Amino acid sequence: MKVPKINIHMPTVAGIIIILLLMIIPTGFEDKQSIHSGTERVTARVISTNEDTVRTSGLIQFGEQICEVEILQGSFKGETVHAVNMLQGSLERDKIFTPGDKALVVVSSSEGRVLSVLMTDHYRFDYQIILVSAFVLLLVLFAGKIGVRAVLSFIITVLAIWKVLVPSLLHGANPIFIGLAITTTIAVITISLVYGFDRRALAASSGALLGIVTTCVMGILFTGWFKIHGAVMDYSQPLLFSGYSHLDLTEIFKASIIIGASGAMTDIAVGITSAVNEVVEEVPGIGWKAASKSGLNVGRAAMGTMTTTLLLAYSGGYIMLLMTFMAQGTPILNILNLKSVSAHILDTLVGSIGLVAVAPFTALTSGFLLTHGSANL
Repeated sequence: MKVPKINIHMPTVAGIIIILLLMIIPTGFEDKQSIHSGTERVTARVISTNEDTVRTSGLIQFGEQICEVEILQGSFKGETVHAVNMLQGSLERDKIFTPGDKALVVVSSSEGRVLSVLMTDHYRFDYQIILVSAFVLLLVLFAGKIGVRAVLSFIITVLAIWKVLVPSLLHGANPIFIGLAITTTIAVITISLVYGFDRRALAASSGALLGIVTTCVMGILFTGWFKIHGAVMDYSQPLLFSGYSHLDLTEIFKASIIIGASGAMTDIAVGITSAVNEVVEEVPGIGWKAASKSGLNVGRAAMGTMTTTLLLAYSGGYIMLLMTFMAQGTPILNILNLKSVSAHILDTLVGSIGLVAVAPFTALTSGFLLTHGSANL
């Protein structure tokens, strides 16, 4: 049965409204950007460099690279000054500039005079805009109206994480509650943008929600049993030492498991719901048990690839860790029992269990809802 246009367009309108609201609401941390009076963060172009004071030891470098730069923004736009690039012997954090590079710099000034300029990092925003534009263009060209709604969903997700999730966690809100609220809301919005407000959206949302809750319960239980502390997450200790020692890192780690797996669960829920809907439309008199069975069959096929996809997605983040252990000849039992590795195993397997749970949940909810009455709410 054809879905009324209002059911398709209303989620799009609602999505645009949500984006506008998220863009204007404050995070509560805007004042942190002006904490250093007398400084400006601007872009500059490197004219020349001097490495006379740089010392090399093997693969790492120490000292100061002196750069002559032209300031491109701010109060001192157009001025040519000398800037310092501090090298701390860290391949991860250090950077070397060459003439022609565009960089972010911090300009310290007093009474209209530049006191010092510190090189921060290479300026990459231009290329990031190109990459995002290419992604949006390809998505819209390939998927049409669905692609446009997918872009809206993408923007909502980014804004929800930056404007709601991160500030809420910093303010000390319950990480698991916030994680569940954000992931379920994003799942419902994403699914509604795909289907509109109809029974398919309700069926897929119900299946995804049940999978997310399953992941939440499993994450809470196994994090305790594995005795994982949230400090295994990158940048957790610097955050604590910068005035946020009240944060419960372990609870945040549990929430990260939910957040990391929720997107794949939404994908599975939509795929199974669409398959069941096709069956119901082709066989109008089919019962809910037979429709659910068809959904389960589709779910089994999806599980064969999705769990591997999730494993590969997670493993890409810690491939260097595994290479280090192998290069050092660390026994496999020792590797598996290390806290950092156990945390990755927990993250991957709990997320995979959530994915497996989504399939039967969504098959049952879509089979029942799509065979009882019309597809429209």
